[in-house]
Amino acid sequence: MRILLWHVHGSWTDAFVRGRHEYLLPVLPEGGAWGLGRAGRDWPASVREIEMARLDAEAVDAVVLQRPEEIAEVARLLGRAPGRDLPAVYVEHNTPKGDFPFTRHPMAEQDRIPVVHVTHFNRLAWDNGSAPVLVVEHGIPDPGYLYTGELPDLGVVVNEPVRRGRVTGTDLLPAFASVSPLQVFGMKTEGLAAATGMDPEHVSPRGDLPTSALHRELARCRAYVHPMRWTSLGLSLLEAMHLGMPVLVVAATEAPRAVPPEAGAVSADIEELLRTARQLVADPEEARRRGLAARAAVLERYGLGKFQDRWDGILADLVPDPVHRSAGHRDGGPANDHPGEQILVPARERNIS
Repeated sequence: MRILLWHVHGSWTDAFVRGRHEYLLPVLPEGGAWGLGRAGRDWPASVREIEMARLDAEAVDAVVLQRPEEIAEVARLLGRAPGRDLPAVYVEHNTPKGDFPFTRHPMAEQDRIPVVHVTHFNRLAWDNGSAPVLVVEHGIPDPGYLYTGELPDLGVVVNEPVRRGRVTGTDLLPAFASVSPLQVFGMKTEGLAAATGMDPEHVSPRGDLPTSALHRELARCRAYVHPMRWTSLGLSLLEAMHLGMPVLVVAATEAPRAVPPEAGAVSADIEELLRTARQLVADPEEARRRGLAARAAVLERYGLGKFQDRWDGILADLVPDPVHRSAGHRDGGPANDHPGEQILVPARERNIS
């Protein structure tokens, strides 16, 4: 199948586009929210950057929507209404904001486009109205067992911790820093010590590293801290578990379902998390044992193969017998063995940061 989707959520897209289909990612010279394309990602050749203005509307078998405004944009550019003229599914990545638990989902008033939540908690938390609702839990490309735990430091991955504050549990970090120094990875981690009152010697903002470097550096830390209060399910947590790290997790949203107790500690009691942190810092072998349990659990539930199989089933239900039609097909002419070369003009490959 040829699937149109925008590059909105990098980590989720990284798993989705490793499937068995052809993925069309809109690209613009300036990049941005509507034209990020591949953004320099090391993705398979089946992931193609396309210029929407040059895309044959009939070249698309289905669209994966991730923002409400994409519905009108697809209809405007392709002349095909998602859910009516074009098979469509809507992926909800986020927990509801605002008047929880009464938050109405933006797709709640329709019944043509299935809403796929990435966690069971999200499905429960949103008011989905009359929309068909499914859950496809995350899948993670396995980076391999990289854990060394050679440093007594605690690792954290969070984007914009200063701005997001209590949502990401930034206010909890000083307590963990009192146990052992923190290494904090992610975008805009500078100024974290000043914003939280932490001793700068107890926190090292590491910034936004390339994925392979992040995994390597994070895996050197003794344990992973996941302080998030209100996120769907941080994929960095699942990545840390794949690396073989023991994890210290605030028991909020989907986390209690995702992380078994033997993988480290999952609790809403911060003192309990701190006690376990001290234990892991003091006992590297115990940390390694719990990290192995974390890796075994995450491979079982959040493996990439299970994720792709589930999505294949959903896409097959949307388009039972997808046929890629060339211009010759529509004119009654002979089929083209490589229709994509005739009806789709891809943008030139470019790196967009």
